[in-house]
Amino acid sequence: MERHDPYTECLNEMFGLHRFGIILGLATIRKMLTSLGDPQKRFASIHIAGTNGKGSVAATLSCVLKAAGYRVGRYTSPHLVRFNERICIDDTAISDAEVVEAYRAVKKTDWGSREPTFFEYTTAMAFHAFARRGVDWAVVETGMGGRLDATNVIRPKLSIITNVSVEHRRYLGDTIARIAAEKGGIIKTRVPLVTGVRQKDAVTVIRSIAAEKSAPIFRLGESFRVRRSPDGTFAYRGMGSVLQGLKTALVGEHQVENAALALAGCEVLNRKGAAIPDDAIRQGLMLTRWPGRLELVHPAPLVILDGAHNFIAARILAKYISKTLSDRKVTLVVGILDDKPYRSMLESLLPLISRVIVTRARIDRALPPETLYAIAKQRVPDTRIIPTVADAFKHAVESAGPGDAVVVAGSLYVVGEAKEYLESHPMG
Repeated sequence: MERHDPYTECLNEMFGLHRFGIILGLATIRKMLTSLGDPQKRFASIHIAGTNGKGSVAATLSCVLKAAGYRVGRYTSPHLVRFNERICIDDTAISDAEVVEAYRAVKKTDWGSREPTFFEYTTAMAFHAFARRGVDWAVVETGMGGRLDATNVIRPKLSIITNVSVEHRRYLGDTIARIAAEKGGIIKTRVPLVTGVRQKDAVTVIRSIAAEKSAPIFRLGESFRVRRSPDGTFAYRGMGSVLQGLKTALVGEHQVENAALALAGCEVLNRKGAAIPDDAIRQGLMLTRWPGRLELVHPAPLVILDGAHNFIAARILAKYISKTLSDRKVTLVVGILDDKPYRSMLESLLPLISRVIVTRARIDRALPPETLYAIAKQRVPDTRIIPTVADAFKHAVESAGPGDAVVVAGSLYVVGEAKEYLESHPMG
C-alpha cells in the first residue's frame, strides 16, 4: 500500500477542498481565526486588492520592508509550482514542515457548520505561520474581490487597490462600478488608501467608500506621480517625497506604476511611524522578483513566461511583444480558464504571433483547447493543439529557432506547469 509523507498528505487533503468551490463570506474564516487565537492581530498588515498588479505591488513592498530591516510575511495566490510559494517570510517560502504544522493547527479549529474552502484554509494557515514566526509586517493579497474575501478579516495599517477592470463576473458583478464596490470593501475606517484606479465610475465608487469610512485616499496621478526617463530609470514625486533615478528589476513599463503604488504606500507608512529609508526603497526595488510575470527564463530561443490571465494583462503582454519582439518569430503557448474573456484576450495577442500551440492546464476550470483553437486558427494558420502544458512547452521550445521567441501565457496555472517542466528539464 502506497504511503505518503505528512506534507503530501496535507496537500492532498487541502486540494480535495476544491470540491467546495469558491464561497465568498467572512463568518467561517472568523470562527477559524478566533479558534486559533486571532493570529492576524499579532502583526501589522498591508492589504492589497485590484484586478492586475497586486502581486507585483505585494512583492515590491515585501522586499522594501525587508531591506528596511523588518521581518515580513507575504501571502499571495495562486502558487506556480509549489503550494509553499503562497506563504513567504522574508521573501522565502515556508518549509514543508511549517506547512504541515500550520495545516494541522487549522484543521483542529472550530469553523462552525460549513466546511472551509481551500482559500479559507490557506488564509488561516498564512496568518498562523506569520504569528508563529513573529513577523513585523504581513503583506496580504486578496484572492478575489475584497469585501467578502477571506483575507478581509484583518485591520491593516494601509490598504491598496491597484486598479479595476471587469473580471469574475459570476462573483463580483458585471460592471466597473459593482466590481469597484467589491474591491473597495477592503477600505477600513480611518485607514489610508493608496490606489491606481482610473475609470470615472470606479473612482467615484472608491471615493464614496473612502469618505464614508473617513479613510484618507492617495491616488496615482493626483497625490503622487512617476515619470519615466529614456535611460530606463524613473522618478517618483509623492506627497512629500521626491526620488530620482529609481529602477525596478521587474520587466515591463507597467511595473513603474506598480512601483509607484508601493512607494506611495511606503510614504504613508513612514508618516504613521514606520522607518523605511530611501536606500531601502532603492535596494528593495532592485531585489524584487515576481515569477511568471514577464519572466525571461532563456535567451536563445528567448522564452518568456507571463500569466496574462485577463484582458488587461493580455493587452500589457501584447504591448511588450509589439515593442520588444517585433523582429522575432513568436510562438504563443496558450491556455485560458473558463471564467476569463478568452476571445478578447486572444484577439489582443494573435496579430503579433507567428505560431500558436493551444493547451490546457490541469485545473478543472481550464477551457477545452478546441474552444481556443477555433478562434486562433482563423487568425494564425499555424495553430495546433497539444493537450498537456509540458508537451506543448517542450514542442514549442524544441521546434523554435535560436532567434525566435516562445511566450507562455493565458493563465498562471499554465505558466506554473511550464515552470514545473523547466525544473525537471532545465534548458542548457
